[in-house]
Amino acid sequence: MMSWEPTATLETLRFRAECLSRIRQFFETAGVMEVDVPVLAITGVTDLHIDCISAQVQVEGKEETQYLQSSPEYYMKRLLAAGHSAIYYLGRAFRQGESGQKHRPEFTMLEWYRPGWDEYQLMNEVTQLMQHLGLEAESSQTLCYSELFGQITGLNPHQTPLLEIQALASTLAGNDFSEEGRSTCLDLIFSLAVEPKLPAGLVFVRDYPSCQSALARLGQDSDGNTVARRFEAYFNGMELANGYYELTDPVEMKSRFDADIALRHASEKPPMAMDANLLAAMDSGLPVCAGVALGVDRLLMQLLDIDDIALVTSFGSTGLGNAG
Repeated sequence: MMSWEPTATLETLRFRAECLSRIRQFFETAGVMEVDVPVLAITGVTDLHIDCISAQVQVEGKEETQYLQSSPEYYMKRLLAAGHSAIYYLGRAFRQGESGQKHRPEFTMLEWYRPGWDEYQLMNEVTQLMQHLGLEAESSQTLCYSELFGQITGLNPHQTPLLEIQALASTLAGNDFSEEGRSTCLDLIFSLAVEPKLPAGLVFVRDYPSCQSALARLGQDSDGNTVARRFEAYFNGMELANGYYELTDPVEMKSRFDADIALRHASEKPPMAMDANLLAAMDSGLPVCAGVALGVDRLLMQLLDIDDIALVTSFGSTGLGNAG
């Protein structure tokens, strides 16, 4: 039977409203301006592992395909290139095919950018925000991806031959991963073998393999490996945030877009054009900056010790009539 009732209790929704208010208080005190950007655009993201939800929109009498944004990132970087200082977005984001106890196709994202900062300064601010919201984050840990991966799997994510990486991914997944690329296999191994063994509390994992650089700059770790200057923040093993020391080179960005598009084609995923407006903004001058995206619904799950994302949103069911 269809239920019209909210999936979260009134008490939970009051706590949610208070949490959103406290996030805005934190950034107002820190001098970071809230921005409101569109959730529809003529392009989505080229990332192989993210599928955008499409919509048919009437524009000047003609129908065109637009995409609900999986992140406000591209619009926010255009604002930074236009001269904005520190900014944040608190609102909706959308991803196709993501549904379960930790995922919804429509979710609340907090994303912010700090011009002049690197990823280490941003990790410190993420910790401060967690403490401000009441998460027990006083003793956060920062761990290196390769050391963590090696301790748990016995493999070096940078240097182990792809065949060995594919073999472990296949074993863990119970499926054949022999045709998958390094990034996809590492993602699966990390989620199935490493994440369950992360320490309790707030943990930052930094220096990801270069094949998982996404929109982050590249650097070198202490062993001379090329790494992505990015981090992910976990609390009690649940991923909450993903941050980058942002790539600002438009030529390198176009090269990564081209590589993504080729991977999508090879994987028979729906095609996605690169965002020409973002490239133009970067060409005009995107400032050195660090940025991070944080899943607010997941954060609420941790604050309230709730294990189902539907229970921290007003209408969390994806069934007909209950779309939040």
